[in-house]
Amino acid sequence: MKKIVIALGATLALVTAANAADLPRRQPVYPAEQAPIGKMPIGKSPIGKAPIGKAPAPVAARY
Repeated sequence: MKKIVIALGATLALVTAANAADLPRRQPVYPAEQAPIGKMPIGKSPIGKAPIGKAPAPVAARY
């Protein structure tokens, strides 16, 4: 009888702990930082600046 009570108690504790681990919790909401306006270098990179239909010239060392 004593073994059955201990086994039931351990099972109840395990089920209770597993159930508590599955409970959803609210995540903290952090205020969003204001994005810097006008700071992105859009169109400043040389990617895609070659004339259409012509491959960019290979970079050669100049001496």
